[in-house]
Amino acid sequence: MINFSDFEKKTKIVFKNKNLLKQAFIHRSYINENPKVGLSHNERLEFLGDAVLELIVTTYLFEKFPNYTEGELTAIRSALVNAMIISEAAGEIGMNEYLLLSKGEAKDGGKARVYILANTYEAYIGAVYLDRGYGTAEKFVEQTLLSKTEEIVAKKLWRDAKSLVQEKAQEYFSVTPAYKVLRESGLDHDKHFSVGIFFGPELIASGRGKSKQEAEQEAARAALKVKNWLD
Repeated sequence: MINFSDFEKKTKIVFKNKNLLKQAFIHRSYINENPKVGLSHNERLEFLGDAVLELIVTTYLFEKFPNYTEGELTAIRSALVNAMIISEAAGEIGMNEYLLLSKGEAKDGGKARVYILANTYEAYIGAVYLDRGYGTAEKFVEQTLLSKTEEIVAKKLWRDAKSLVQEKAQEYFSVTPAYKVLRESGLDHDKHFSVGIFFGPELIASGRGKSKQEAEQEAARAALKVKNWLD
């Protein structure tokens, strides 16, 4: 049995409502195998946490970069709250050890786990906001995620990846990148797309996302890393 008090000690956030804390870690698949658990999955908390996270990040960037344009701030925020970065932050505080998943999902440690972790991080923020208030949620995000802003800005990871990879591909190879959906999975309300980026017939990299546009951006970012074009 998972002991969530260990996670409370790690984060120094002790919940009044322990069920709310547990619910933040319950994936939809777990409910299918454990219908009598007495709690719902974490998707509603994720919905709330996503909005709280966006406000926290937006306020932070607005205050930190007073000379940046709206477009630049939006791009930095998108780079900071993408699934890869958020799942990395979740992994660093050990959220992976507390996930409540079906046996099938528990065996999958690949890209699907990245999105489960990112969603759990957002659900946890939603739970913290409900149980302890905005200030505690803000402090948690500051300690676990906002420190990654420096690297994103220093390496210019906030630039539109598709535009940058197109510019570089035309400069070095005289080709325009093409994007193709490699795989589509999930139910209608929870779709995930895997998209490949091609230079001519050659598959350079792939990316995943909840929309084709998000997956294309992830594929473009991956291609920039593969080609070492992140100057």
